[in-house]
Amino acid sequence: MVQEQRQSITPGQVWLDTKGERIHTHGGSIITVDGVYYWYGENKEKTTPGGSIWHWGVRCYRSTDLYNWEDLGTIIPPDEDDPTSPLHPEQYLDRPHILYNATTRKFVCWVKVMTPGEPTQRSTVLVADAITGPYTMVRSWLKPLGMNAGDFDLVTHPADGKGYYYFGRVHSELICADLTDDYTDVTGYYSTHFPRLQPPFVREAPSYFTRNGLHYLLTSGTTGYYPNPSEVAVAPTYHGPFTVLGDPHRGDASRTSYHAQISSVFKHPGKKDLYIALGDRWLPHYLDDSSAALAAFEEHFGRPEGGDATPMAELAAIDTAQADYVWLPLTFEDDQVFIDWRDEWRIEDYD
Repeated sequence: MVQEQRQSITPGQVWLDTKGERIHTHGGSIITVDGVYYWYGENKEKTTPGGSIWHWGVRCYRSTDLYNWEDLGTIIPPDEDDPTSPLHPEQYLDRPHILYNATTRKFVCWVKVMTPGEPTQRSTVLVADAITGPYTMVRSWLKPLGMNAGDFDLVTHPADGKGYYYFGRVHSELICADLTDDYTDVTGYYSTHFPRLQPPFVREAPSYFTRNGLHYLLTSGTTGYYPNPSEVAVAPTYHGPFTVLGDPHRGDASRTSYHAQISSVFKHPGKKDLYIALGDRWLPHYLDDSSAALAAFEEHFGRPEGGDATPMAELAAIDTAQADYVWLPLTFEDDQVFIDWRDEWRIEDYD
């Protein structure tokens, strides 16, 4: 079935590709290559609540208008044959991020991977000559700086191409680490930010963007898939120091970031000041306030007292294959950032 052409973005509504099938790019990001947008993320097409399949590789779609997306399939397929591979469907592979390295002329993809029954969170790095692959694994089960590395973002300096890796040191703090010249590892230089005693206060899901010479991070609290208030912070450099500006979702009475978690921020290359927060509504039927969300988190997971990761069996019980996408434009007032709800909005409404 050919899907009718979309003319707008409708946050929180089911998004279908050009064939009329549900889009699977969860925890996703967008990269622009030769004027074409590529939206990639976790492929959950075979994931079922409580089932053994966590992911089915990294899936990618392409578009020229950000509305209508053509399915390109899995650009990083699952490794079905090796249970010890970080790409095996039972491994908890999350949040791929891809950078293009102009020096090596390689696309570099990092993914976070957890193993069922183990608290450790590690990284795997793959490279390819084209955005659509094929990708070759160059590092597996990496613990950057010897740390458990959770949710993350990758960024490059637009002038000199230097790379930076923002990641959550699991249930502790946020790290900004310099990448090696080829973007496949860290150099050893890093800075620490937002230290917290324990979840749900520890920050995760860092999403970076820069504007007017300032460096911004959007983060969420650690409450599993239950939504919570986002937090925005700003700094004069990649390594900080960061000043917390508060929850950008003004007007959100639910205090749940509109029942979503931001995975990345995309700066539209053809607009003067259009930044889009790309978010996942992991629990599309969960429409309650943040106090209930935190209560549910504590009931289901317990509140770790300086302990380690949330029990993964609880995470696996969530029907992430049904997660919807919440894309909203950022609004700026001086250096402050806001994300206001819109039932429907269009790229063409921005200069």
